[in-house]
Amino acid sequence: MPAIAPGSKVLVTGATGFIGIWVTRTLLEKGYSVRGTVRSASKGKYLTDYFKSYGEKFETAIVEDISKDGAFDEAVKGVDGIEHVASPFHLKADDPQELIGPAVNGTLGILNSALRNNPTLKRVVITSSCAAVLEILPEPKVFSELDWNKQSVQQVEEQGKAASNITKYRASKTLAERAAWEFYEKHKAEITWDVVVINPPFVFGPVIHEVASRDTLNTSSSDLLKVLLTPSTSPSAMSSETLTTTGSCWIDVRDLAEGHAKALEVPDAGGERIIISAGPYVWQDWIDVAQGLSPPVALPAHQKLAVGVPGGGKGAVHKIQYDTAKAGRILGMKYRSREDTIRAALEDVVTRGW
Repeated sequence: MPAIAPGSKVLVTGATGFIGIWVTRTLLEKGYSVRGTVRSASKGKYLTDYFKSYGEKFETAIVEDISKDGAFDEAVKGVDGIEHVASPFHLKADDPQELIGPAVNGTLGILNSALRNNPTLKRVVITSSCAAVLEILPEPKVFSELDWNKQSVQQVEEQGKAASNITKYRASKTLAERAAWEFYEKHKAEITWDVVVINPPFVFGPVIHEVASRDTLNTSSSDLLKVLLTPSTSPSAMSSETLTTTGSCWIDVRDLAEGHAKALEVPDAGGERIIISAGPYVWQDWIDVAQGLSPPVALPAHQKLAVGVPGGGKGAVHKIQYDTAKAGRILGMKYRSREDTIRAALEDVVTRGW
């Protein structure tokens, strides 16, 4: 039997976000009922309209501030599973606590609420990040679930506000995930549920959450479009050297959502930390894929595809890669192609008139 079967009710936090809405949609498509947390009734309206075809199988719960003690007390009641997706991701924090506080307190808050208010809960799936896994090293390394990003935490402790924005973000993800595992170990004997942590790298793919304009797009999607699209009067957003040497690893948001669903269903996922990644890239790779789409996506007249340095990413040294054997073994993960992901991202541009 799966840990949580379709037909059960699942709480999805951060349901209005880029990842959260895809997790919600995937669960509904699989036959689950979903309660999605939103910050306000007005933000919930978009979700209610988007998922109206599911009728009573979708509902919202208002959680104004995830970092407040007891914020999730009502939301967790009566659900069989929890997908905790809500956590800040931006690279504009001055004080590291702008990221660390909500990430850690939001994670501990929902676990404490579950402990106090849901005696029949079966599983909590937490979205962490490969930011909690990787470290910047002089030589290339293939990281696994055994690795922890102690480096960023130490740098934030030593440098405070002077630490780089990406370091602050990575520290927040590391500390939040550490807090989750410490909570789980401490309370194992008194809870009915287990914990699964999913660690994705950069997340790309189609956008279905509410976005007022391209300027308000989530960080990873915005970064990808800045690389792919060149306004017809402007040069490329990145230098040739950056395009051909700088990158990371990636996952399509739809595959990540599928991984979240499987993490609820597969009994052996309980108590596991699981990296889900489709592989490494440098930015030029995405430009080459976009240029090679057949048939091409017909972009608006004010946009054109960047060219960069065609083929310049071939042979690039990827300093960060991930061992994804566990995701394959436990969750049976399979991944979309870069072509599928880029086509979907560019079709968004056309649909939304960006």
